[in-house]
Amino acid sequence: MAMTMTMKTLFQERKYPFIFTLSFLIICVILLLISTSQTQNYFSFNRPIHSNSSLSSSPPPQRPPTLIDAPDIRGAKNQPPSSIKIDEGLIPHSPSSKPHLQEEDRLSSASKGNSLKLKWEVCRGPAAVDYIPCLDNFKAIKALKSRRHMEHRERHCPKSSPRCLVPLPHGYKTPMPWPKSRDMIWFDNVPHPKLVEYKKDQNWVRKSGNYLVFPGGGTQFKEGVTKYITFIEKTSPNIKWGKNIRVVLDVGCGVASFGGYLLDRDVITMSFAPKDEHEAQIQFALERGIPATLSVIGTQKLIFPDNSYDLIHCARCRVHWDADGGRPLIELNRILRPGGFYIWSATPVYRNDERDQSVWKAMVALTKAMCWKVVANTVDATGIGLVIYQKPDSSSCYKQRKQNNPAMCNEDSRNISWYTPLGRCLPRLPLNGNWPPSWPERLSTIPISLLEEPTAQEMFVSDTKHWSALVSETYKNGLPINWLSVRNVMDMNAHYGGFASALVHDPLWVMNVIPVHEPDTLHVIFDRGLIGIYHDWCESFNTYPRTYDLLHSSFLFSKLSKRCDIVNVAVEMDRIVRPGRWIIVQDDKELIGELSAIFSSLHWSVSLHEGRYLVGKKGFWRPDRGNNRR
Repeated sequence: MAMTMTMKTLFQERKYPFIFTLSFLIICVILLLISTSQTQNYFSFNRPIHSNSSLSSSPPPQRPPTLIDAPDIRGAKNQPPSSIKIDEGLIPHSPSSKPHLQEEDRLSSASKGNSLKLKWEVCRGPAAVDYIPCLDNFKAIKALKSRRHMEHRERHCPKSSPRCLVPLPHGYKTPMPWPKSRDMIWFDNVPHPKLVEYKKDQNWVRKSGNYLVFPGGGTQFKEGVTKYITFIEKTSPNIKWGKNIRVVLDVGCGVASFGGYLLDRDVITMSFAPKDEHEAQIQFALERGIPATLSVIGTQKLIFPDNSYDLIHCARCRVHWDADGGRPLIELNRILRPGGFYIWSATPVYRNDERDQSVWKAMVALTKAMCWKVVANTVDATGIGLVIYQKPDSSSCYKQRKQNNPAMCNEDSRNISWYTPLGRCLPRLPLNGNWPPSWPERLSTIPISLLEEPTAQEMFVSDTKHWSALVSETYKNGLPINWLSVRNVMDMNAHYGGFASALVHDPLWVMNVIPVHEPDTLHVIFDRGLIGIYHDWCESFNTYPRTYDLLHSSFLFSKLSKRCDIVNVAVEMDRIVRPGRWIIVQDDKELIGELSAIFSSLHWSVSLHEGRYLVGKKGFWRPDRGNNRR
């Protein structure tokens, strides 16, 4: 009231110079406050990181960063949400959401005193929600001279890695827990109805209210996948699920119900399919908590080592195995373990029309030339048939062939499969090609591939003991991770698979990644009964956004930082990890400092434990919708 009377008196007495001066001072104060706020929007590497006892003493930036122009992505409908649902609750989706820095140790300065200035913006375009940089490079795909061999489904990475952040689908919820997720998932998390309509008569997937439900049916297992799996085992007594058959590849897997139900038999299946007109089938699989990856048998080798899989399965997978001189089937021969099985359930096996019989005759000729033998050819009660082939476990048949066609590969061709053209030769079978021990003894037995390397054997045993102790004593008891919420795990540089081995009794699975510039130990991982893949972390990984609960790396970045920008790798990790889930990074302290700053700028919660284990928890924050320009 006093202020009102004072201002009124000033106007009545016409003291305009005083009023002008006062107004000018107020404007200056406001401008100063705005300038200070904007300065705090940049996260400095030199910023002190406080202990757990003072979590909020140094608040993170109000607004996060934006980098370069985000790519405009064309595809499915995208509506950035204003709020994100978690189960039945609601979490505000606001640019003012703040990360928390929780540190037990002060991190050293990185980048020699220079501040890290990052700004982020959301990826643009109607397909941004499901953006996969190396598979959605539409400019490169449009420029392809041919699509005859599925070139448009292969990797075409952009020259510069995009740094935009993938938005969340409208109404995104915390994924269903395992094992419930095998049978039902939230529709809003994978809002793709096309496959529901396309496969409505084959029991692949159905929409029921807010859920997608997976009845366990399929094109080739009309009575359900459980009966189909049992039928295979009865057809060939040599196939003993979860014993001699542990590692399986499912080609053209659909929604991965075959692999999902084999988990009940202690079988780990790598399900794969391309990103094609069967909309989001691999995304469905990973949302269900089933191991899967995006891949295609096109012009390049699959990114697995030679002699890896115990069994390969194809149920109407729509691959022309005899095409291009038989290269697709010869590629399966490369990755199938000597003595391993190939199950083919498709119409040429049991139909007599002219087209199917033509395909069947071509398969008979090709498999005979590859020395595969038929161990079973049968039809089930529903009229669906399958044939089971077995790869030879010795080279004697190759030597007895009248024609060396397909020819034998050169000795130096082993395991070169990263961006490598498909070949048309048969890899020489290893002399120590004995079948691995039955599961679970196989996990801890020194792999066959290391029997002639005493030093490697010692390293294998030491690695196994190290990870067993570290996971049980530190990871599970000392880190702020809710392991009950962890289902899909990726080890970004798996070495011998010791981390995955230490978690084998938990209700989760691990994708073991061997970086292509590291020593090749992926064959050891498969020998142990685990699954994995080759990858270069300077590029984007072949998976949908929000598909893993935990990413783990041990001294990956110290070598990776010499080859590519770790900011790009952090953006890729942000794309892959589900909101509310974690990363664990062990690395040099300087790199830990850099990564802590980067993930904090992304509004992750960051904590350092025992001075060497960085734990990051992704939030639900995305940049202001105003940055999502069209």
